[in-house]
Amino acid sequence: MRVLITGANGFIGRNLRQHLAERPDVEELAITRESSDDDLARAVSQAEFVFHLAGVNRPEDPEEFQRGNAGLTARLCEQIAARARDEGRTIPVVFSSSIQATRDNPYGKSKRDAEDEVFALSKEWAVPVHVFRLPNVFGKWSRPNYNSVVATFCHNVAQGLPLQVNDASAPLTLVYVDDVVRRFLQLLDGASANPSPEGFDQVQPEYTTTVGALAQTIRGFRESRQSLITDRVGAGLTRALHSTYLSFLRPEQFSYTVPQHGDARGVFVEMLKTPDCGQFSYFTAHPGVTRGGHYHHSKTEKFLVIKGTARFKFRHMQTGEAHELVTHGEQAEIVETVPGWTHDITNIGDDELVCMLWANEIFDRENPDTYACPL
Repeated sequence: MRVLITGANGFIGRNLRQHLAERPDVEELAITRESSDDDLARAVSQAEFVFHLAGVNRPEDPEEFQRGNAGLTARLCEQIAARARDEGRTIPVVFSSSIQATRDNPYGKSKRDAEDEVFALSKEWAVPVHVFRLPNVFGKWSRPNYNSVVATFCHNVAQGLPLQVNDASAPLTLVYVDDVVRRFLQLLDGASANPSPEGFDQVQPEYTTTVGALAQTIRGFRESRQSLITDRVGAGLTRALHSTYLSFLRPEQFSYTVPQHGDARGVFVEMLKTPDCGQFSYFTAHPGVTRGGHYHHSKTEKFLVIKGTARFKFRHMQTGEAHELVTHGEQAEIVETVPGWTHDITNIGDDELVCMLWANEIFDRENPDTYACPL
């Protein structure tokens, strides 16, 4: 399928193109700011589907709004209408408008006029159209001080620059660029429209937050490298914001060091802590070294030997029942500590032991729940 993308070098365009590049059955026809009207006409003559993403939102001359939004859309629609008239071929169109189309300002009016052009094309020539009034779109490859406040905040925090928050309680409605692209690709693959009562297609989910909460969350991503406590970055808005923040790191910022505690036994390194799901660490032990020799009332742990050979010993604190097991780095075997059983781990091999450790809670020096009891 030959797919035409206007605004191909823009924020949404680049993300869409990357997804389309993963599809061997798609040929991309890209229209950028450098393309001429002849380039546009030639692309439309070949296209089987159109993503109209081009637009102007921060021009030096306000008259550019009308030329770059309504004017370009009118020319595109004329070309598509000509194919419908001359060839009887209707080319589906996805158009990215803006929630600001409801506002009475030059930008909003230009987007509203562009919408009217697209809807008129559909009405006159039965062209399938999907118009999205997108709220603030954020994600990788966005531009600070241009695409969205998320891009600006992520860039500034990543580079150690101050944030300007005029009204922390100001509401924000956001959509993540991956969700936008996902919906666009569904339409490319033949999905039906999902219109709002006003007739506009929708991207889900939409996230609502405030400027202050957004700033706090993004600052937390930077601070996590010092505290080692990560936010809940596995789902929802926080996941999307975290991915966006990381995309603003420069290559020299891709790595960071964490504290390493060493003694005669080996080293102990904490890697990552979570608000409510414990922490991850690793330790080493020289041959013959025993670590542990304590029990917990509530704390639990999981050990994974990734190098060397270890003997785990356990003894029940009330009954005296004993248990012992040996595991190797090649086994990928998890060993759990159980509340009420004292335990230790000994390197019984000839090489250094390396063991990964997860504890179900962050270590609290004031309440460590760790009581010495050698086996």
